[in-house]
Amino acid sequence: MSSLINAKNAAIAFAVAFIGAGVLGFVPNPLVSPDGVFAVNAVHNLVHIITGAAFLIGAVWLGAPRWTLLAIGVGYVAVSVLGFLTTGDTLLGLIHINEADRWLHLGLAAVILGAGLAVPEEDSVTTVKGHAA
Repeated sequence: MSSLINAKNAAIAFAVAFIGAGVLGFVPNPLVSPDGVFAVNAVHNLVHIITGAAFLIGAVWLGAPRWTLLAIGVGYVAVSVLGFLTTGDTLLGLIHINEADRWLHLGLAAVILGAGLAVPEEDSVTTVKGHAA
């Protein structure tokens, strides 16, 4: 029996979450909005959607799910550092952020990197007498 947890499925799950967060940011709500718990603007929402697409492209079309997780994880480490070094509520003069975003980005960096390091690249297949079980 193979495991559902592998690098490709993890990357797809992150893709769904990021695209969902990006789309949600365009709909008035108290969680992800300009005045929400996580402050976003249109550029921030687009970054989420693009990041979700990058997960899909890397994991599915390029066939490199582990490298995709690791690269995006490192990218989120950089975003976290920039976020904590930024004073005010605009990252790089374009992306609306707040304190909750800064900590979320740090947590995402850890989780995405952890997935890239911890989950298997592919499903493991058990063989019985030379045949896949």
